Amino acid sequence: MSQRIAFVASQAAEAQQALATLKARYGEAPVEEADVVVALGGDGFMLRTLHRHLARGLPVYGMKLGTVGFLLNPWHADDLPQRLARAQRTILHPLVMRASSESGSTVEALAFNEVSLLRQTKQAAHIRVSLDGTVKIDELMCDGVLVATPAGSTAYNLSAHGPILPFGCGLLAMTPISPFRPRRWRGAVLPARLEVRFEILDPYKRPVSATADSNEVRDVVEVIVRESSEQTMTVLFDPEHNLDQRIIDEQFVV
Repeated sequence: MSQRIAFVASQAAEAQQALATLKARYGEAPVEEADVVVALGGDGFMLRTLHRHLARGLPVYGMKLGTVGFLLNPWHADDLPQRLARAQRTILHPLVMRASSESGSTVEALAFNEVSLLRQTKQAAHIRVSLDGTVKIDELMCDGVLVATPAGSTAYNLSAHGPILPFGCGLLAMTPISPFRPRRWRGAVLPARLEVRFEILDPYKRPVSATADSNEVRDVVEVIVRESSEQTMTVLFDPEHNLDQRIIDEQFVV
C-alpha cells in the first residue's frame, strides 16, 4: 500500500519549484493524515522540520535543495514511492536542555544537533563543568562549550575541532570553543546516559547564552543537558546514502 506523503519546503526558489513538481506528480496528504513527511531544503530546514513535527513523530525523508545537506538525500523527482519504501530508518535521540537565567526563568528545549554555550560580551566565559553531580572542571575559561549528538558531531562540533561520533555509538561529544584554561583540555567523549551540568561563574560580568539547535536563552546561570529518553524522531535515508556511511566518510575528508 502506498504511503500518504506530506511535503514541506524551505522558501528558497529551488525548493519551492521542487515542491510544486512533487505535488503535481504524487499528490499530497495533510500532515495530520500523512504517513511520512518529505522535506525539501538544507540541513537548517531539516532541523526545523524535525522540531515542528516532533509531536506526531512522523518519519522524515529529506532531499537536498539547500547549501548543506548532511541529513538529506540527493534531490530527484523520480520514483519517490519506491525510494520511501526501501529507505533505511535512523532513530535520532535529541538532547534536552534545561537553562536557568539570571531573571529566575527556566527554559527547556530539545536539540538534535547540539547544545552550545557562548560568551555574550568581550569577556571570556568562566564555566564550572559537572557530570552526574561530580565536578570535573572547576573553572573552564573559554569562548564557549558545546555538547553534540552523533548526528550533530559533523556540524558546529566539527568546526570547533571536536570528534566525529559514529551513529548509534551511545556517546556525546563535549567540545570547548577557544579554551584558555585548563590549557591542555580539548574536550571529552561521554556516555549519553550522563547528565551534564554547566554553572556560569560571575554571570553578571561574564554573561553567557545557551542555544539548543536554534532556540537561544540569554543570560543563563545554569544549563543542564541530558539525552532524552522519551522523545525520538525517525529520519529516512536511501540505502546507498545512509548516515552511518557518511559519518565514516566524513572522517577521511582532507
